[in-house]
Order: sequence, then structure tokens, then C-alpha cells
Amino acid sequence: LLPAITFIFSRAGCDAAVAQCVSSGLWLTTEKEQRIIAQRVDEAGQDIPSDDLDVLGFWTWRDGLLRGFAAHHAGMLPTFKEVVEKLFVEGLVKAVFATETLALGVNMPARSVVLEKLDKFNGEAHVDITAGEYTQLTGRAGRRGIDVEGHAVVLWQPGTDPAAVAGLASRRTYPLNSSFRPTYNMSINLLAQFGRARAREILESSFAQFQADRSVVGLAKQVRSREESLAGYAKSMTCHLGDFTEYARLRRELSDAENITTRSTSRARKSLNEDSLARLMPGDVVDVPGGRAPGPAIVLSSDHSGREPRPAVLTLDNQLRRIGTEDLEGPIAPLTRIRIPKSFNAKVPKSRRDLASSARNALREHRPPAPGRSTDFGLGAVLPNQEKRITELRRALRAHPCHGCSEREDHARWSERWWKLRRETDALVRQIQGRTNTIAKTFDRVCDVLSAYGYLETGADGRQTISPDGQRLRRIYGEKDLLISQSLRLGAFDDLDAVEVATLATVLVYQAKREDRGLRPRMPSVSLETSVDVVIREWSALEDVEEQNKLPLTGEPELGLIWPMYKWAKGRHLQDVLSGTDLAAGDFVRWVKQVIDLLDQLAKIPGLDLRLARLCAEAISLIRRGVVAYSSVL
Repeated sequence: LLPAITFIFSRAGCDAAVAQCVSSGLWLTTEKEQRIIAQRVDEAGQDIPSDDLDVLGFWTWRDGLLRGFAAHHAGMLPTFKEVVEKLFVEGLVKAVFATETLALGVNMPARSVVLEKLDKFNGEAHVDITAGEYTQLTGRAGRRGIDVEGHAVVLWQPGTDPAAVAGLASRRTYPLNSSFRPTYNMSINLLAQFGRARAREILESSFAQFQADRSVVGLAKQVRSREESLAGYAKSMTCHLGDFTEYARLRRELSDAENITTRSTSRARKSLNEDSLARLMPGDVVDVPGGRAPGPAIVLSSDHSGREPRPAVLTLDNQLRRIGTEDLEGPIAPLTRIRIPKSFNAKVPKSRRDLASSARNALREHRPPAPGRSTDFGLGAVLPNQEKRITELRRALRAHPCHGCSEREDHARWSERWWKLRRETDALVRQIQGRTNTIAKTFDRVCDVLSAYGYLETGADGRQTISPDGQRLRRIYGEKDLLISQSLRLGAFDDLDAVEVATLATVLVYQAKREDRGLRPRMPSVSLETSVDVVIREWSALEDVEEQNKLPLTGEPELGLIWPMYKWAKGRHLQDVLSGTDLAAGDFVRWVKQVIDLLDQLAKIPGLDLRLARLCAEAISLIRRGVVAYSSVL
């Protein structure tokens, strides 16, 4: 069944599978094949500094290849992945353990494909793979012109349903869904080339709009059917004593008022809890009553930005976590307060132990919290008093003619059915209205944001033109295009040197995995601290504007690549750069390549300050070295 690709949805799992095969003493290659493999591998590593070979796991990787085994995942150096792909295609490597990235865009057919399991982690939860993903993975089985047939193997796991596997394998039609949406850069380029009216026509003819319009047909049929049912319900709830529709409205208003009164207490408590969390300051020692690690904890950083504050804390047993309202039983106030040293590093176990020890001493000595700290959290706005309203509604209900009807409850049941169906029908109508011209409407909202920021100017004749800042935005491509343009406009790059320019660019490019996001690191320089603050403040303001305009939110600036990039731009070895981080070498190279792409875009913007353009070019030369320069694939 060889050569075979085994898909394991974990980088660590792929590396562990190769290590297990090697430690078991397995050999799948002949002596001649080993000589060819050794030559190819040594050629790939000859230009890499010897100090970097160890941190890249070169010798372990080489040993596996000589035996005919290899891993293939995004955490590997691109050069290493190229070697694996070529050796596998030539039949020299017989077994590859890969993540699903191999199934996309890489030509590596095999005789057999093995799936470790039929579910994967998508960044938020473990979900079953779709029929399309199954076909994409197993489609590697069978080499054209070599194999008569291919083999797809699914490893049995507890709970595996053979019928579900058969359903995945037999499915031959897969939904094609568009993820297209107008971005700031796309919108301003469309405006520059075609004008607003023509740009809207182009977007309305997109595949995404076609899908949205097609889905409206079925909704319209549902609306017509429900309208017929509503007419029947209305007839059944007719009362000979009066207008039962009005009587039903009074009943609903009374029920709603009573529910509001019941919920007001829990809402008030949640508001108090959020207020108390927002008031916590670094160094406060608090007693967390619930959650995963109840007990005393030291506040490491405040959180005033989120809708629900979640300050970072260190528990007395040295665990880092965040606390929220779900961990509280009421407002939380400091028990005492300690000083957090400037040299404190949450990632260093000794620093955590020393800080926890200081907190224990403060609690034992009953030191008071900082003077002047108010524990009166307040309620904010006074909750509305519903009792008077409830009394008035009950009086009006009893005075209504339908209240004395002998069939009142039968009419009421029909009325409830009518109102429930009315709400559902109105929701369908809103869906239809929302899906009609959705792409063009999004484009209009994007244009409104661009106008508010001054990227579009409206002339006396009502025509929109691109401002000088808008012309700059046209040359910036990326997920955070408008934030990058705003950062340039606000001078975030002005007082930096080449090393710091490369470092700040990571804030606008890097996207950390959810589990890798931690506390804000100390910045390498004061000028970088100031620039990062400018970027973060502008992102927060932009997010508010996007929420108001109902647009997808720009991703939060990430600070996790600041120190690795700063060290790399300073000329440090790869081992020093990656030390203390969870970054794989391949991930680091990929992000550096993206930083280079951004810096290259900025350097080529017409009219950009010549000093900044020169610094961008200098920054590129500083970071395009070593393993980054040797890697030819992004």
C-alpha cells in the first residue's frame, strides 16, 4: 500500500508519528535510495548556518527521511517541505504524516491515504470533517498512470459510525459558498476605476450576490404560505364582544412588563459585577469565589476595553488566567495590594512564585488596600419601576369587553398562535430585505466609513473622488488595510529606526492563535511603546466605527511577534529568536515573509515620506537573511 500519506490533524501528532516509526527501528528505503536522499537533504541544508540546523530539528528530520518517513505541516521550514514533496513524488520517501494543509495545492499523489480520525479542531471547537474535505483528503489516493486503484483507510476510533463513513465516501455533490465581501482597499480601487454607480453594478452581479438572491426564492414561498395561515388564525380568534386583537396586545404587554420586573435584579447584579472588574488595578489582591481556580489572586493587568471586563490574574498556586462575571457571586473588591516589580515576567515560573509569596505575606499581615479606593460601585441608571405600569395594564385588561367572553381562552390560544407566526413571518421578510443587494449595501457602508475618515471627497456636483490619503490606501493590501493606512497617517512609523519599523509591522500583520494570546509584553524601546499605543488606540476607534456601520470588524493588533522580530532584525541567531516562544521555525519564516511583503508595499507607495520609504527598504534587508532568505515558498 506504499507510498502512503497519513493525515493527522495536529503538527505535534505528525512529528510524534515520525519519531515513533524511527524509534521502532523501521526502514522503508534501500541503501541506494538512502544515498540519494542524503545527497538531496545535505544540499538543502548546506547554506543554513550550523547553529540554526539544531533549532530547526535538521538532524532528526534527516534521520527520518533516510528511513523513508517524513512529516509535512505548516510549522516546518518551507525548504524542508519542498524536499519532502520532491522525495515523495520520486518514490524515495514512502510514508508522510501530514496535516490537512497538504491536501490543498500540493501535488503529492499516493497509493494509499490514511485518515487518523474524522473530526478536527477548527480553532474554536472539534467538528466533523465535511464530505468535501473527506474527498479532498482521500483524493490523493491513486497515482495516475501508475496505480490501478487507490486506497483510502479510516482508522477506527470509539464511536466511529460506518454508515457515516460510507456517507462521506459516497457524496459527490458539495455546496459551493462564496465568502466574498468588499474590503476597504477593494472598494476604493473600484471607485477609482469605475465610479460608484458602475462599482455597485459590478458587485450586484457577483457570485456572492447571486447566492444571496437565490436563497430569497424559498423564503418568499414560505412568507406566502404563512400569510394564508395568518388569515385563518385571525378568523378563529374573532370575538363578538369586541376587538380581541387589542385585548391580546394588552395581555402580551402585561406579560412582558412582569418578565422585565423579574429580570431586572439579575441585570443589575451583572452590571455591578462588571463595574467592579473594570475598577481592578495591577497589584490588587482579590478573592475569586468561583470558576476554574477559586481563591486569592493577584491582578496583573486591568481590562477596560472589552464589553465584559476580563482582567488577567495570577493565582496563589501560580496559575495564569482571566476572570469574568461568571466567576463572581457579587461585586469584587481588593483585599489588599502589593507592588508588581518592573522586572516581573509572567512566563517565568520563579517570577510567578515570588509574586504569589508577596501576596500571601500581604494577606497574612492584613495590609489594607490602597487608600481612596471606592467600593461603592453604584448602579448607574435607576432601573425603571414597572409596578405602576403593571397595575394600569391589569385594570385595562379587566375593563376590556373581551375579558368577559366565555370563549376568551380559546380566542387567546388562537391569538398566541397568530402572534408567534406573525413574528416568524416578519423575521422572514426582514431576511429577504437583508439579502437583497447585500453586497452592494456592504459596499455602501464601506464607502461611508471611507468618507468619514477622509479617504473619499464629495465635490460640489455630488461626485465622489479619491483623496490623497485614499490614493495611498489603494496601494495597501492586507487584512488590516485601513488600520495600516491610519497608522501611517497618524505618524506611528515616524520616530522609528529600521529595526523598529520591521517590529511595528508585525503588529499589523501577525495573527496569533487563540490559545497563544497572552499579556501585553514590555516593548523593546520607548519609541515602539508609543507607536504601538497609537496603533491600538486607532484600532479601538475603528472597531467602534465598524460596529456602528455593521461591517466585519478589523482584527485586533497582535503583539506576540514583537520580540522575535526585534531580535531577528538585530541579527540574532534563530535559536535566540525562538527561545521562550511557542513559534515553530516554519511559522516564524512565514510571518517574516508577510512582514517583508507589507514593508515592500509601503516602500512603493507614491508620495510616501522618503525617509520612511528608505527605512522600509532597510528593514527588508535586515530581516531577509538566514532561513528567511533560503526559503523560496511563502
